[in-house]
Amino acid sequence: MIVDHNNETLSPSTLSTVTAAKKIGNEVVCLVAGSKVSSVASEVAKTNGVSKVLVVEDPLLNGFLPEKLTPLVLEAIKKTSSTHVLTGASAVGKSLVPRVAAKLDVSPVSEIIGVKDHETFVRLIYAGNAVQTLKCKDPVKVITVRGTAFEKAEVGSGSAPTENLSLPNESKDDSSAWISQELSKSERPELTAASRIVSGGRGMKSGDNFKMLYELADKLGAGVGASRAAVDAGFVPNDMQVGQTGKIVAPELYVAVGISGAIQHLAGMKDSKTIVAINKDGEAPIFQVADLGLVADLFKAVPEINEKIDKYVSK
Repeated sequence: MIVDHNNETLSPSTLSTVTAAKKIGNEVVCLVAGSKVSSVASEVAKTNGVSKVLVVEDPLLNGFLPEKLTPLVLEAIKKTSSTHVLTGASAVGKSLVPRVAAKLDVSPVSEIIGVKDHETFVRLIYAGNAVQTLKCKDPVKVITVRGTAFEKAEVGSGSAPTENLSLPNESKDDSSAWISQELSKSERPELTAASRIVSGGRGMKSGDNFKMLYELADKLGAGVGASRAAVDAGFVPNDMQVGQTGKIVAPELYVAVGISGAIQHLAGMKDSKTIVAINKDGEAPIFQVADLGLVADLFKAVPEINEKIDKYVSK
């Protein structure tokens, strides 16, 4: 299993991928590769279900370029005689897995949402509305896992041994190099890790009106997301987009405000534990997946909710 991380902490999808891996086989070997991974490797070793941790730490792995990681993954497969290679369906995973599969001359299996046995998988094929059960006969199965489809493995009581590996010479090729990255910063929780999310759609009418959602989110300790329609309209930046072509989330609470509920948006949040929808159109598709629905003008409902939260907290 290829561990997805940022050199400091595990991504939420990694813990879900451990759960998926355990459904396939009893022994789960994790590969932790990066420029500074000691804390990440320690966390992985404590994760329930992990049998062994392979650690590779090298400055050349800055940026997690697939060109650098692929030779390392191939070497780890050979060393462990692995029959399955899994990683989360993140940006890194989606760029790495096709390359690894091509080198192995096998077909990658993307976005699995279920495991029936070691060669039979259920995968997402269209916007959460169509799934496919397939049997993979390749000698090595190379798989990306949809993190929201599996429970997260617990961290704490595991005690997997670790082994340090060196970066293979093929990974030192200088045909590509990581230069820099720019990250948006916010005091609110990152969407993919947030336990509560408030999202706005086209019904917000403008970016300025998102202020009421920011206020609500701050009261709830929530992250703020948006539909593709809101992003395309220029209301908010695209790093806030939730959906098939945005971020896939499954928080404890998802509040959809002024979002109609297009299939592409539902694909990114339908696994949320509790979904609350606020929309003046009682026939909006979002109400079909909502646990709680409020048919109302959001410009009256959201300020009223904010006021009621203040009164409740003051008591």
